[in-house]
Amino acid sequence: MGHTATDQHAADGRDNAATPPAVTEHRLANGLRVVLSEDRQTPVAAVCLWYDVGSRHEVPGRTGLAHLFEHLMFQGSAQVPGNGHFELVQSAGGSLNGTTSFERTNYFETMPAHELELALWLEADRMGTLLTALDDESMENQRDVVKNERRQRYDNVPYGTAFERLTAMVYPDGHPYHHTPIGSMADLDAASLEDARAFFRTYYAPGNAVLSVVGDLDTERTLAWIEKYFGSIPAHDGKQPPRDGSLPETIGADLREVVEEDVPSRALVAAYRLPHDGTREADAADVALTVLGGGESSRLYNRLVRRDGTAVTAGFGMMRLAGAPSFAFLDVKASGDAEIPAIETAVADELRRFAEDGPTEREMERAQAQLEREWLDRLSTVAGRADEFCRYAVLFGDPKLALTAVDRLLEITAEEVREIAAARLRSDNRAALVYEPTGAADGTEDGDDVKEQL
Repeated sequence: MGHTATDQHAADGRDNAATPPAVTEHRLANGLRVVLSEDRQTPVAAVCLWYDVGSRHEVPGRTGLAHLFEHLMFQGSAQVPGNGHFELVQSAGGSLNGTTSFERTNYFETMPAHELELALWLEADRMGTLLTALDDESMENQRDVVKNERRQRYDNVPYGTAFERLTAMVYPDGHPYHHTPIGSMADLDAASLEDARAFFRTYYAPGNAVLSVVGDLDTERTLAWIEKYFGSIPAHDGKQPPRDGSLPETIGADLREVVEEDVPSRALVAAYRLPHDGTREADAADVALTVLGGGESSRLYNRLVRRDGTAVTAGFGMMRLAGAPSFAFLDVKASGDAEIPAIETAVADELRRFAEDGPTEREMERAQAQLEREWLDRLSTVAGRADEFCRYAVLFGDPKLALTAVDRLLEITAEEVREIAAARLRSDNRAALVYEPTGAADGTEDGDDVKEQL
């Protein structure tokens, strides 16, 4: 068989987690990277396939193609017509889906262990033969589905375009991250069948993908299935490197836009440019944002919601990006008649104090424990582990980094957290949207509308 293998055992000394099983890496002759990890605790297996393509690879005038193609991949292939992929997986007792981001498109199934071969065959069939089934009818069908998704999640819901607006402000016109994966209506209308075919030929090649399988499996037998079904797919190396995503460390201005819409309440939504994912500085920023806005024990929630009563919700989050600067996003929904200037003053006060004094020892412990718990939650399921292996393989070249990611977070010091907050959570590194209601929004509750789109 056309593969090589190396074994790597990773140890995790935490009391609440057993030593993880071995992770083995392989590469087929056509370039497909494979990550396998046996876990016999439950009779299930997860298959995860990441393609190194997202909205950052799109060109102006054809935004939304990566997301459109995510939908087209469920529209049939040579041996699986129509909705057959969903039907076969679900009838076998499995679950499945796919998602698109700035930096990747992923597809995943969780199956009863004895149905693993079916999932591998299905993924290989559409990687190798989707073009034989891609026609005008499926193209038009999924174009309409994506346009409706845009209406339902972005255009016709309160605060729905906040994430898109902020992205366009943080990343200037012409930058590969300037537009979000959903794409524009005009570009979705303009995409042709030939555009889709060219996109598939370029990016859905074995050498542009990582396949991970985690769970109740036999490594040699699983590898034999992968060689059998994926090994005959021709290699293709026509992909061009993604456009340069580098930018200055800070925006260099306090960008501001007032949005008058039919929303339930006033809101302040803002973004701050942060270091690239995979750096110690990004981990420090994650800790800082957790202390400041990670839940109901955070500084901003205590100040705005509990003490001042000017907000019904207040939080900070982080969008980690590897090919461009990451960004922090602040989401505050005002309470009653509270005015945005008062909220902005309070936020600025909390950020100033944090930049001067940094987090307390107790805040550091709580934030790092929260981030560790989130990491453990992701790795507690075979599907979560498979996804993390793919993520670290595609974005950082080494799937085993997934097993030690939290160790790097726990090494961050309070002074590093203070320094990154002082350097980045500043008024000259901010893009802000101020929402002013024009009337009552119908039937929508306050909530993390921006975060749900990440």
